[in-house]
Amino acid sequence: MCTVCQGVKGCVKSQNRCGGAGSVNVMSHLSSDQNWTILTAEYSHDDVVMDAMRTRLRQSPSVGVVEGEEVGGAQRVEMRFVTSEAEEVAGPSSDITSLVLRHRHGYWRAGVLLCVCGVVIFTTAFLLAYAVFSGRYHCSQVGEQDEEQQGGGAKQPAEGGAGLYLGELRVMMRRLLHDEDIYNTVSRVSRASHPPGSSEGTSLASEVLRRFRQLQMDHTWTESLYATLQFPHRSQRSSLWLLDSAGLISEQIPLNPSDFCPYSATGSTTGGVVYANYGRPEDFNWLKSAGVSVVGCVVVMRVGGGVSFAEKVWLAERSGAGGALIYPDPADLPQDPRRLGLNTHTAVSEHVHLGSGDPFTPGFPSFNHTQFPPIQSSGLPLIPALPVSATVAAKLLSQLSGPSCPTSWRGRLPYVRCVVGPEFSSGRRVKMAVHNVMTPVLLNNIFSSLEGRVEPDQYIILGAQRDSLGPGAVKSGVGTAILLELARTFSIMVKKGFSPRRSLLFVSWDAGEFGNVGATEWLEGYLSMLHLKAVAYFSLDQAVMGDDVLSAYISPLLVDLLDAAIRQVEHPKHTGQTIYSQAEREGGSWRIVKPLYLNSGAYSFTAFAGVPAVELRFSEERAYPFINTPLDSASRLQEVLAGRLGVTGRSLGELVGEMVLRLAHDHILPLRITSYAQTVLQFSAQLNKHSAELQSRGLSPQWVFSARGDYSRAAETLQRAIDYSDLHDPTTARFYNTRIIRVEYYFLSQYVSAVETPFRHVIHGRGDHTLSALTEHLALLTSDPQRFDEKRFRRQLAFFTWTLQGAANALNGDVWSIHNTHTYTH
Repeated sequence: MCTVCQGVKGCVKSQNRCGGAGSVNVMSHLSSDQNWTILTAEYSHDDVVMDAMRTRLRQSPSVGVVEGEEVGGAQRVEMRFVTSEAEEVAGPSSDITSLVLRHRHGYWRAGVLLCVCGVVIFTTAFLLAYAVFSGRYHCSQVGEQDEEQQGGGAKQPAEGGAGLYLGELRVMMRRLLHDEDIYNTVSRVSRASHPPGSSEGTSLASEVLRRFRQLQMDHTWTESLYATLQFPHRSQRSSLWLLDSAGLISEQIPLNPSDFCPYSATGSTTGGVVYANYGRPEDFNWLKSAGVSVVGCVVVMRVGGGVSFAEKVWLAERSGAGGALIYPDPADLPQDPRRLGLNTHTAVSEHVHLGSGDPFTPGFPSFNHTQFPPIQSSGLPLIPALPVSATVAAKLLSQLSGPSCPTSWRGRLPYVRCVVGPEFSSGRRVKMAVHNVMTPVLLNNIFSSLEGRVEPDQYIILGAQRDSLGPGAVKSGVGTAILLELARTFSIMVKKGFSPRRSLLFVSWDAGEFGNVGATEWLEGYLSMLHLKAVAYFSLDQAVMGDDVLSAYISPLLVDLLDAAIRQVEHPKHTGQTIYSQAEREGGSWRIVKPLYLNSGAYSFTAFAGVPAVELRFSEERAYPFINTPLDSASRLQEVLAGRLGVTGRSLGELVGEMVLRLAHDHILPLRITSYAQTVLQFSAQLNKHSAELQSRGLSPQWVFSARGDYSRAAETLQRAIDYSDLHDPTTARFYNTRIIRVEYYFLSQYVSAVETPFRHVIHGRGDHTLSALTEHLALLTSDPQRFDEKRFRRQLAFFTWTLQGAANALNGDVWSIHNTHTYTH
């Protein structure tokens, strides 16, 4: 019997406290009327249920209650109504249990459903809140620790990853980049000429080093080396004379003693004069077809035409010329000082070494204390070359006689008929003499780095030329300014919580005017490791020559990265428009992408070292006329840009920064590893057109087709594997990044010498092993079959095929993943 309850009703309600058995005993001693009273008091809250119960009870003489049991974790009282033991056996009882359970079961189901929904909503909200705020809290803690450390470096401990989201990093970078700093640095760098080894050059190097150190980067250092550079002789000046028919000097043509072509051959030459337009291969071919011989003559060529000074002189030398003069034509470079042009007495200077780096240590570094063997670069010219002004060129070309030149060759020199020579009026000739001297110069490359937190041995490199033979606002000032501004911006971003996965390396190169000597010597010194560590190189040289048209001289591996970046960055001239949208309005963004060229600061990284590289540049449809002249000053550049030098430099810096952010932030390097498959496919189509001629000579293109297919499949298989992998797993990401980072390197031919043929890349390089040389040779099958050299072509085809096959094998990974079937064919 329950002792706690004060009544029967209380006992029923307090079953959990008193126990079900006691309740049953109490109920069993009550009459039917008493039972009815209890039930009425207990369940009067539900009239519907009570009506049913009354009906049942009138038909039942007695009632009982069974022991409470648990349903769904809660106890309930089950009541059974019976007449008698005999009636219970004989027929169905009057049971109201189903009615009570049905009513309570509806509440129970609703309650369970509400509980489940509540748990799901709470769990989802909790996970979202954790994902959003946990990363921010961690980054804010890191940023606070950075700000509290006085005098410390930029490096802070991090568990890994980028910490902040990419969108937040973009906003931070844009907020930190400053227009004024870029303009001020350009003005400082270009206040005077600062060639390598000069007092101005040394002072500027010290200032750049000081500014890097002020940023409190993780590492800042310099590397010094001696390189052989060429300068004008201090006492003997280079000269140009007109000779009469007897060979006597009739007139000396005045030249500016500071104008020279570094690495020109020294000495003198005498001969007639031939006008060769831009000095391109097609120009010399036209002269040959017109019966005009350049052998022993002084060839006069225009600046530009997509051909460097070195290529012009090399082609002239190969054609048999005795010397070369290069001038700026008003048709190419404006020459009206009143409209921001050159004056007609200004020459344009550029080096003429067909290569890069120190020409007396080709293929290996000029590091201190190295014993150099007596080797000379094959790219050094054997004929003298001089830059001359438009006035000097007009004086010479106005006296020529001979066949008329093509209409497209006509420039805008005053009083000049377009004839090609080689004869002068009255039988006169020209004599030129070059007096330059080779000098060993101490060079200083300056480095500063932010160390990566996850893959610190993978480097994203940004570099700019620091030296200039003139003021060099465009030549060295803009690049140095953007380099320092990006270094400052990224160092502050790290202090505010940015944790780059990979290391950022900022470099100020010396002796860029002489063929990227400082950068190339560094590449030569670290070549054996860079293809394993260098992710990409960004050249900032000549980055701003206008504010309208963007050009990207780029490795195909970086094209997708560029495409994503130009969609994020606002055009410097067209407010509210991205660079991409503006390019689409003007004919298509594909026009931005251009191949790497020899004199580019990015060229050696790709063609020599096998590192994906890009050089970005804003320019105008109207060429910037002051580059490589004494007039390349900050004030003139600012005037050309209508006061927007800082804004344009900032836009270029933001574009580079956007690409660097992706490379430093993403788990998997965003490089297009399938890009070269399309390039080789285009060549395969050309081979297919000539398959009949090749087979008639016993040459089969089948091996090239097979190698191309192997490379395409290997690249696509690797890309699919990356797409379906857990890229957040550090081991997996590292595994794939190691393979991606080497793709460019795989296209360096292993079958040519780095000393004799330094630009070994089969797509971007120079030499008989390249795809361009192979294509040109293939074209002879139809244009000039007599000049087609079957033995040479077979060798070229073999070099290219096995380089491509090697790249395919390397992309496949392990040797057991390679399934090549090589068959011998006659």
